[in-house]
Amino acid sequence: MARTTERAANRLNRLDDRHGTKPSENRKLRCAVYTRKSTEEGLDQEFNSLDAQREAAAAYILSQKHEGWEMVDDRYDDGGFSGGNTDRPALQRLLGDIEEGKVDIVVVYKVDRLTRSLADFAKLVELFDDNDASFVAVTQQFNTTTSMGRLTLNILLSFAQFEREVTSERIRDKFALAKQKGMWMGGRTALGYDVKDRKLVINKTEAQQVRYFYELFAETESLTETCRIINREGYRTKVFRKEGKRPTGGNRWARATLHRLLKNRLYLGEITDKRRNKCYPGEHEAIIDQTLWDKVQAVFKTDSWDRRRESCWKNSTAFLQGIIFGPDGLSLIPSHTRRKGKLYRYYVASKGIRENYDEMPLPPVAADDIEQAVLARIGELLATPEVIARVAKTIWEQPTSIQIREISEAMQTFDSIWKELYNNEQRMLVRQLVERIQVFSTEIVITLKSRALLELGAQIPKERAA
Repeated sequence: MARTTERAANRLNRLDDRHGTKPSENRKLRCAVYTRKSTEEGLDQEFNSLDAQREAAAAYILSQKHEGWEMVDDRYDDGGFSGGNTDRPALQRLLGDIEEGKVDIVVVYKVDRLTRSLADFAKLVELFDDNDASFVAVTQQFNTTTSMGRLTLNILLSFAQFEREVTSERIRDKFALAKQKGMWMGGRTALGYDVKDRKLVINKTEAQQVRYFYELFAETESLTETCRIINREGYRTKVFRKEGKRPTGGNRWARATLHRLLKNRLYLGEITDKRRNKCYPGEHEAIIDQTLWDKVQAVFKTDSWDRRRESCWKNSTAFLQGIIFGPDGLSLIPSHTRRKGKLYRYYVASKGIRENYDEMPLPPVAADDIEQAVLARIGELLATPEVIARVAKTIWEQPTSIQIREISEAMQTFDSIWKELYNNEQRMLVRQLVERIQVFSTEIVITLKSRALLELGAQIPKERAA
């Protein structure tokens, strides 16, 4: 707790020093003026609303000249854009300049010129804070260049957060009560149903497809085989149409999509409250009878599908997931198979999963082989003279030959240290060290984070000594 307070105080002091509470003679604070008008009406006038806002902001900046404030030449004007969202060209350009360190203070005429959404306001202020930038509204008491201004803003946002949470709780309780009465609470309509007067009604053509999928899976007892058959026969996922937008859906069936359909108790005529993990009789008509439902769920239990999936995806290390890619630049994801009771793990192309393994841009890569190759590469780099020398210099200002030899010996223990880590710790360590892995048909390109590698190298001798 004491450390947290100290860090907060240090940051506050840095902000005070940066933004003028402790002015420096040489410090210049670059101020960007942002203006906005919801409509384009009057923007063609010689002196319009945007000009008036900019003039008021410029006058305020001039009044703070003794604090080192100076206005940048770039204009950030959004004429004809609503403040209900942040999708505005000038605002996005301003945020980009802030992240690049070109702006220190954002000046607006009123807070609502920046945004009318409290949620967006909180995100913008967080972005400003992350980049050591401040926010000022010249006609209101908002000035984050001072400690009191930041305190006022934090209090406001705390109350806004409290109100959002209370509102969310009320909505969740309302949904829970509605589900107890069997009411459908919206969302994407499941295959087999249409919506009429905010209630689910059976779509006879789609309902026949759903029954066929259940019966076919009960017969094949395989998600992969069922997907292949229904895709070959031309069945596609439900198409959704919205006025003024392109239709979505109509895709080939994948294992995960089919699995969700086969596990959806909506087809039994029930409404599921996932938050409370309960099911209630629904107002809509069932498509699947209890006998067929039980038969399908028995296949999953008999095949231990859920247990194997949990074992492979949750308990397995699969520590390269998210940082390993194929030759086409698409991610490789964990997969597995069992032969004679033995589990074999792979990384396969995500495209291959979507297409049910019919067309693979890259053959499945054995997980053990690629993972060992990555660990071996990390171990090799830790043992190189260049890394050892830089680690020694990090620990000691002028390392001796004896100290360098001690570090070299410590670096050789990476493999034993790795084996002592839990799965989550292994995954976190690799994410810290490895930037990207790309697998080609003839080679594997491993890009490491050099700075993180040096930090790890400096930590190993200390832990070994402890």
